[in-house]
Amino acid sequence: MAIATFAAGCFWGVELTFAELSGVTETAVGYMGGSSEHPDYQAVCQGDTGHAEVVQVVFDTEQLSYEALLAVFWQCHNPTTLNRQGPDVGTQYRSVIFYQDEAQRVLAEQSKADMDAAGVFAQPVVTQILPVATFWRAEEYHQQYLAKRGQGHCRL
Repeated sequence: MAIATFAAGCFWGVELTFAELSGVTETAVGYMGGSSEHPDYQAVCQGDTGHAEVVQVVFDTEQLSYEALLAVFWQCHNPTTLNRQGPDVGTQYRSVIFYQDEAQRVLAEQSKADMDAAGVFAQPVVTQILPVATFWRAEEYHQQYLAKRGQGHCRL
C-alpha cells in the first residue's frame, strides 16, 4: 500500500473521483499545507490557515500506479487557475501535489512538465509540487460526503 495526497479544489468531488478507482482502498478528506494546527473547515474556508482542501488516497501499488493517479488528478480539475476551481475561490482551492517521497516528487514533476509540453491546457499549469505535511483529517461529515448522499458529483 502507498499514500498519495492531492489538492484539486473542493475535496468532495475529488474524493469521490479517486474513491471510485480500482486499486484505491481508502480515501479521506482533510487539510494540508497551512500554518495552524488542528484547522477546522470554517477557519480553512475563511482563508486564515493557509491550508488547502486535500484528498489522501491509500492505494494498492499492485493494482494501481502513482502515474495513473497523477493522470486522474490532471483530468479532475483545472490546474491552470490559481487559487480557484470553478466558482470556488481562495487559497484552500489551489492545485497541489503533495509528494510522500523522492520517487513521487520526480514522477509529479515529470507529469507536470509533460502536461505543459503537450499543450493539454490552453494556459500554463500552476499546480504546486510540495513535500507532504501534516494531514489534518476533516470533520466526519465531510468524509465520503457525496457517496453518503448518493450523488455522483457536485453541482453548484
